[in-house]
Amino acid sequence: MHILSPIHKLGLIIMAFTPIFLFHFLASILFDDGAAEHFLLSGAVCFALGAALTLLCWPFGATLRKREGILLVFLAWISLAMISALPVYLTVQLTQEGFSFANAVFEGMSGLTTTGATVINQVEALPKSINLWRNSLLWFGGMGILLLAVAILPLFNVGGRELMQSEMPGPLKDERLTPRIASTAKMLYGIYFVASLLCVIAYRIAGLSWFDAWCHAASTMSLGGFSSFNHGYQTIDNMAVEIVAVVFMLFAGINFATHFKVLKYRDLRQYMYCPEAFPFLKLVLGSALLISAYLYFSNAYGTWTEALRYGVFNTVSVATTTGFASDDYLGWPFVVPVLMLALGAFASSGGSTGGGIKLIRILLVFRQIRVEMLRLLHPRGVFPVRFREMAVSNSVLLSVMMFIAMYFMTVMVVFVLLAFGGAEEVDALSAAVALVGNIGPALGSVGPMSDYSGFNDLQLWIGIVAMLVGRLELLTVFVIFTPHFWRR
Repeated sequence: MHILSPIHKLGLIIMAFTPIFLFHFLASILFDDGAAEHFLLSGAVCFALGAALTLLCWPFGATLRKREGILLVFLAWISLAMISALPVYLTVQLTQEGFSFANAVFEGMSGLTTTGATVINQVEALPKSINLWRNSLLWFGGMGILLLAVAILPLFNVGGRELMQSEMPGPLKDERLTPRIASTAKMLYGIYFVASLLCVIAYRIAGLSWFDAWCHAASTMSLGGFSSFNHGYQTIDNMAVEIVAVVFMLFAGINFATHFKVLKYRDLRQYMYCPEAFPFLKLVLGSALLISAYLYFSNAYGTWTEALRYGVFNTVSVATTTGFASDDYLGWPFVVPVLMLALGAFASSGGSTGGGIKLIRILLVFRQIRVEMLRLLHPRGVFPVRFREMAVSNSVLLSVMMFIAMYFMTVMVVFVLLAFGGAEEVDALSAAVALVGNIGPALGSVGPMSDYSGFNDLQLWIGIVAMLVGRLELLTVFVIFTPHFWRR
């Protein structure tokens, strides 16, 4: 392990983050909202820290190996979350009583991991540039997640991750979208950027201002969930805007490699051929329709139109780990928000900006269960688990099973820690699911019409770690704390 090599690269990443501060510095001047000096100071700290790390470790800027790559990803996410917290802390602590640096780091980590859980209880009172900053963090966090999916996780086989890349670079032999990781990342970023631009335009046509259209487009495409309104889409109360959100949330919830194949071959049937995209759409939309029907027949809404409108929007939002809310679904029959939260824990596709376990892992588990039942009936038979017409190795299946087991263990540990920190049982358990799954809103006092500002600093730091661990897919973080990681 050459620790100075990833630190050198970390300095470069931090310096590359500086122009984002400068853009928001200019935006603050344009809006004349009083936050410009906070962005300027934060940008100066960002550049100085990045330059110092780069120069001090310049002789050690060698090519990264696997271990250095893992450490770099871990350090980059932590460092950028801390740095991105600076303008939020400098601004919000002036207006929100008790707003600590832990609150600001929580907000920064929530943005960069596209969790969308907030600790700010008066979003509309924020300077416009800070609201822009929060949603921009989500958008750039989504870009980081795509890079993580295409360049980092396939190398480490995290929970069978190479299977989730479909056409992305990874251990699936020669199946690649483009020959090089850099080209693949640029291609995915191109799709992400164009889709984001279309989302902005669609929101504007639907009735949002340009500012709110960008904020919500950034939040939608990253599957983040921040809003520039205190109560999000409940405040907007516009069916056309909700339809735009549903369409783009579903788009962002699908593996971006599949979108590329659709564009490359000009064939929408690629969504049908993808082993994850079509099941994802069937699961999410089917669940949305069933929940809408349940809401109607349980008299939660007076008309079928209302039940369909609120049922579909909120189910798609939580299932894709976005976390928008157009109504307080905690007022629905209790089984519904619990089911929605469960969907958020596993429904998103690999290679998307969504969080959670990822649907492909669940599909593999069900295929393994089917094979085990066949083996009970035919003990001498040979029944391999197949994925895309290929037999899945036992090592990959074991990796998937281990990942899911560790995922639930992580949720339980976070639940216990939050409960010991003072949270009520429902709040602690649902928050653990929502934070590790990068969903955002949970149940109880941290539900869709509330926020995490009621958490104390200890609970916030637990939540910060939970969001990071969930986004980096558990083992990428856990392995750093093993003795073997640091041995040569």
